[in-house]
Amino acid sequence: MHYGRSGALGQLEAWNKVNPHFYVKGDITGNVIFGLHVAFAAVITILGPLQLVDALRTRAPRFHRVSGRVYIASAFLVSVAGLYLTWVRGAVGGPVMAVAITMNGAIIFCCAAFTIRNAMQRKFAAHQQWAVHLYLGMSGVWFFRVFLMLWLMIWRAPVGFDPATFTGPLLTGLSVLVYILPQGIAAVYFHVRCNGSSLQRALFTGFLVLTALGIGLGSVAATLGMWMPRL
Repeated sequence: MHYGRSGALGQLEAWNKVNPHFYVKGDITGNVIFGLHVAFAAVITILGPLQLVDALRTRAPRFHRVSGRVYIASAFLVSVAGLYLTWVRGAVGGPVMAVAITMNGAIIFCCAAFTIRNAMQRKFAAHQQWAVHLYLGMSGVWFFRVFLMLWLMIWRAPVGFDPATFTGPLLTGLSVLVYILPQGIAAVYFHVRCNGSSLQRALFTGFLVLTALGIGLGSVAATLGMWMPRL
């Protein structure tokens, strides 16, 4: 809402309320790529969850196929734009964060490719699993903000990192947590769902409930502390 409204009004300098590098005067290419990056991010935010709704896949298969193609195309484009901004304009947090974002981009490309491949081969069970992996990969930057704000809400101080340089062990660990670990969790989920014992399913369900609570609290913290003040 912030980027779209200010962009529509021609007030691109307002992008820098979030980060001083988002709008660079005279850098037409970079500014256009950032604008497209945000636009495609809005598309995947809306379409991503819809790909996982069973009722839509069953009752509106054509919508699922068309929106799925748009979603995956947007995933590729938003990732390419993100990598350009990371390595050309520079990532907040320095080289460590740049490498982490690049890893996230590689995960997205890989998951998107396998999602498409299995759909074309009509291996729908595998297609659905890779779609979940893709959705988690696309949610990496959102997870980062949510869990960072959850951490700040708990400690009420920037513990484990330097807010001036945005570097520190917390941010390095958080990058692994939000970009790589969800892929392993998804793999365990599918294994437990298909082959797990009753105890394993109960334990994993408890883990998912705790994770959902953490994401919920972090989302509230991010909304109140990061997003709402900028609207």
